[in-house]
Amino acid sequence: MDTLQAKLPPSALIAGCGDIGLRVARRLRALGREVTAIVRDRQKAAPLAALGAWLRIEDLDAPADVGDVPLLFWFAPPPDSGERDARLRGWLAAQRGRIDRVVYISTSAVYGDCGGRWIDEDEPLAPRSARGQRRADAERALLEAQAQGGAAAVILRVPGIYGPGRLPLERLRRGLPVLRAAESPYSNRIHADDLAEAALHAAAFGRGGRAYHVADGAPTTMADYFMRCARLLDLPEPPQLAFEDARRALTPAMWSFMEESKRLRTERLREELHFSPRYPDLESGLPACLAAEDTVRTKGVA
Repeated sequence: MDTLQAKLPPSALIAGCGDIGLRVARRLRALGREVTAIVRDRQKAAPLAALGAWLRIEDLDAPADVGDVPLLFWFAPPPDSGERDARLRGWLAAQRGRIDRVVYISTSAVYGDCGGRWIDEDEPLAPRSARGQRRADAERALLEAQAQGGAAAVILRVPGIYGPGRLPLERLRRGLPVLRAAESPYSNRIHADDLAEAALHAAAFGRGGRAYHVADGAPTTMADYFMRCARLLDLPEPPQLAFEDARRALTPAMWSFMEESKRLRTERLREELHFSPRYPDLESGLPACLAAEDTVRTKGVA
C-alpha cells in the first residue's frame, strides 16, 4: 500500500487554522510539504510561521481567489447563526482556479438523534440543531461543487474532540451538572492528534463524494465522559440531574447535545482510509492529554 509520503501532493492550503489546523500543518511540514494557511490575524499566526508555513491574510467572509490548489483542508466553522454555511458557499463562489481535492471536517450532528443506535455513514441526514443544519448545508455545497467539476470532496463526520487543553476543566471546577448516567445519551469522541492524522489519511486515500466517521470506535455516555475527566483531573464529580431538571439547568447549546444519542461505526475509516486511532478509547486517550500538557510546561512553551 502507498504511504502518506507517496500519496500526498507537494503542497496544501489550510482554511481555518485553529488547534486541528495547526496539528495538520505540523504533520505536513514534517512530511516535507509546503503549507499555506489562510488567517485573518497575522499576530495569531506565529506558530504557523514558526513551522515555515506561508500565510494568506484574509477574511473568509470577504474571500479572494486562491488560484490552483492541489489540496485544501477546510476547517473553518460555519457562521454562528442560520441554517446555511454562507461562509463556505461564498468562498467557493469566489474561486477561479482549480482545486483538486478538499478535506472537510463536518460533524456527527448532521444525523440528529438516532436513539443510541449504531450507525454507519449511509444513515440519512436529519439534523435537529442549527449547528447540524449548517454543517449538512456545507456538505451539500461541496458535493454540488464536485458535481459541477470542482474539487473532489472528502467529508469527515466528527463527534466530540478532546485532547491537551480541550478537557472540560472549567466546567468541572464550576460544578456544573450533567444529565444522570441512566438517561445520558451515547456520545462518540476522537483525540485531537488522531483527528489531524485521519485528515491526512483522508487527503491521501479518501474517495471524492464519500463521508467517513472519524471516531475512536468506543462510544460511552456523556455522563461517563465527564466523570472520567473529573477523576483524571482530581476534581469533584459533577452533580447528576434527572431529565427534566437537567433540561432546565443546562444551557440550550449544551442541551442540544443531550438530545442526540448515537454510536458511530468506524469500519470505513479503518478499511478505506487505512487509519486506526492511536488512542482507541478514553482509557488510553485521557491520560495522554495530561502527559502532553506536562511535557509542554516542562519545555517552557506554556
